[in-house]
Amino acid sequence: MSATPQPKEIRPPLPHGPFLVVGLARSGQAAVQLLATRGESVRAVDSGNPERAAGLERVGVEVFLDTDGLAQLEGTRTVVKSPGVPREARVIAAALDRGIEVVGELELAWRALPNRFVAVTGTNGKTTTVELLGHIYRSAGEPVAVAGNVGTALSELVGEVDPEATIVCECSSFQLEDTSHFAPECAVFLNLAPDHLDRHGDLAAYGAAKLRIFANQGNDDVAVYNADDPALAGIDLGGCARRVAFAHESGLDRELTVSAGTIFYDGEPLLAVDELGLFGEHNVANAMAAATAALSMGIDRDAVRAGLRSFAGVAHRLEPVREIDGVRYVNDSKATNVASAIVGLRAFPGGVHAILGGSDKGESFAPLLEPIRERCVACYLTGDTAERMAAELGAAADAGIPLQ
Repeated sequence: MSATPQPKEIRPPLPHGPFLVVGLARSGQAAVQLLATRGESVRAVDSGNPERAAGLERVGVEVFLDTDGLAQLEGTRTVVKSPGVPREARVIAAALDRGIEVVGELELAWRALPNRFVAVTGTNGKTTTVELLGHIYRSAGEPVAVAGNVGTALSELVGEVDPEATIVCECSSFQLEDTSHFAPECAVFLNLAPDHLDRHGDLAAYGAAKLRIFANQGNDDVAVYNADDPALAGIDLGGCARRVAFAHESGLDRELTVSAGTIFYDGEPLLAVDELGLFGEHNVANAMAAATAALSMGIDRDAVRAGLRSFAGVAHRLEPVREIDGVRYVNDSKATNVASAIVGLRAFPGGVHAILGGSDKGESFAPLLEPIRERCVACYLTGDTAERMAAELGAAADAGIPLQ
């Protein structure tokens, strides 16, 4: 059961300064600029020495690098935490112990922006979906800005974006776990699979962070979710928004469905799957998510159809590189977890030479065995996980698929 329907909370003002911004990668630097431009008292700290961080002193901000920030808590009323900083960091734990308010950059920027928001989260497909949504809005002639976890920090839009524009915002679990009032007019949850367990600890905590995207929505808002995803089916989404699902089969609250190679909206054909500008079964789900959100926000179905047809995809996500001597080379380097790697492998009928590996997020690689057997003729292991992958995927080698 969802929460008792309630009116949506009015967007709160910015918290009170003096401020300490912790973490000075792109989001942190943008938060510093936002606050400094508004004449707030701001100090900034980072445990390392990020590129361009020292330059923030030019806007009148005290910058402290290569330090844990504990000394800078003195006199601070609000800490702004960058998404890359874990809540277990000493400075964050100390701030909470002292009763100092801690907000994330996403929450801070949302409070400073008057725009309508479409927010997208999920383990995989976020960037493709938000870029597709932006493309659909532009196809409809509607003002739009795409930001968040996708490259442009949300704080960078403050004072720059048309107030009438819709902001399509990619939201990571790292961003959402620090929200307290964030309430997008439309929130989209694509899927849930193990990822970032080195940060969140387990799937339940990771999923709870993602679900915060719905937590503060009101009756007039829309909560879009993937009813085909087993981790989301039947889950209490929270919040008070109207639920709208997309799925392969029709059912309650399912406005977009796909059947016999055609995507249907509210029971009427929208377009054929083979008309999509994207390829791969997972991109059918991404397209359905984007279309559901756009239609729920009032975008004309003809513009949605045109956008779905003409969108060519996003760099590093099943991105065709070139074909040489009949061999197609595809860049899927944004497949940074097991679930997305599986999706990428299954986008092809077979004959795949897969380069696998990267940093260790604590996931099991065993689920890769079946798609490797189905689709691969050889795998090339690299990065920090190469040795563990070789051990866990040994059965593939036993089946005649070399692991090199």
